[in-house]
Amino acid sequence: MEQNFDVIAGTGHAPIKMWTQGVPVEDGAKAQLVKTASLPFVFKHLAVMPDVHFGLGSTIGSVIPTKKAIIPAAVGVDIGCGMMAVRTSMTSNDLPENLAGVRTAIEAAVPHGRTAGRRRGGRDTGSWGNAPATSLEAWSGLVDGFDRITEKHGKLKNSNNLKHLGTLGTGNHFIEVCLDTQDRVWFMLHSGSRGVGNMIGRYFIERAKRDMEKWFIHLPDADLAYFAEGTDNFDDYVEAVEWAQAFAFKNRQVMMQNVIAAVRKELGLEFEAELEAVNCHHNYVSRENHFGENILVTRKGAVRAAKDVMGIIPGSMGAKSFIVRGLGNEESFCSCSHGAGRVMSRTAAKKAVSLAEHAEATKGVECRKDASVLDETPAAYKSIENVMHAQRDLVEIVHTLRQVVCVKG
Repeated sequence: MEQNFDVIAGTGHAPIKMWTQGVPVEDGAKAQLVKTASLPFVFKHLAVMPDVHFGLGSTIGSVIPTKKAIIPAAVGVDIGCGMMAVRTSMTSNDLPENLAGVRTAIEAAVPHGRTAGRRRGGRDTGSWGNAPATSLEAWSGLVDGFDRITEKHGKLKNSNNLKHLGTLGTGNHFIEVCLDTQDRVWFMLHSGSRGVGNMIGRYFIERAKRDMEKWFIHLPDADLAYFAEGTDNFDDYVEAVEWAQAFAFKNRQVMMQNVIAAVRKELGLEFEAELEAVNCHHNYVSRENHFGENILVTRKGAVRAAKDVMGIIPGSMGAKSFIVRGLGNEESFCSCSHGAGRVMSRTAAKKAVSLAEHAEATKGVECRKDASVLDETPAAYKSIENVMHAQRDLVEIVHTLRQVVCVKG
């Protein structure tokens, strides 16, 4: 297999293999990678995806393999964040010329933005309340695990859990109606474990930092604090993070159910909705075997791309997105990018891009064109074409999608 990575020496421990040829990488991200690679429990090397950019503790767009240790901040606070896409039996001919009604129907069906939790009565304390039937059904498979976790960590009970199940969130989370190259209609969405995952992430990041202080362990970055395997904190974190990943997976399923129902009602059309379906994480940790050893793999903004495993790599608003099939490249720990990756911070994008430029960049997409989404404008992201070219030895493209409707949180 052709190999398209560059190797950067770390600081005496693990090297860094970067699939970034033809894609810019800021100096801050490179410095952050070197710090992560210096940790003694990193296994073999770091694998860096072409959408890499600076993040909390470790870079977004990196794959961190470890032995007998786990870094909570590398997993992050949007635990289990990922993508879901389904192909329908509709074609573009089944869609109305004006898609505003479809967008409005989706916005009404899926709570989104900062008011999502408040629309269901505010902070949840684990009660079953008045959540929709689809959320209640999904929660019934999650509640026992949540109760076990909160018996040991009571603070986590006071989180937006059930009330956030089936809600989109803010920032780069989105729901889209897309067309593939055969003009077939797809629904695609991006979200994670919402408020409860955020609280789990922050709670255990702080516990890891306290462990480092307790044992006088000095790190190149405090956010690289870790739990060692064999400790209670390690076991508790693994239990909680696996639960949050299950919550995120279910959250996407519930939202997709509600999107499908809303579009069927809006169009007055009974179409099939899962002719092809993909649901994958891109912020998570899992136990895997690589290079003949059992290890922990943390993908912070990266997708599993084992041989023949399907994944989703979205572009920005107004750009292409891709349904991909993994090539099983062991050098990347069987991973690929999770998107285009930011080239501008949110603050910089709002200053650099005008509303007119945003409107032109999203021409032909039924979406918000107001100032509050300028941080998500296409210019804020790297070229998705360059990103895909840089990882051509990691995945093959199965479907190329273009957005016609985009709902932002």
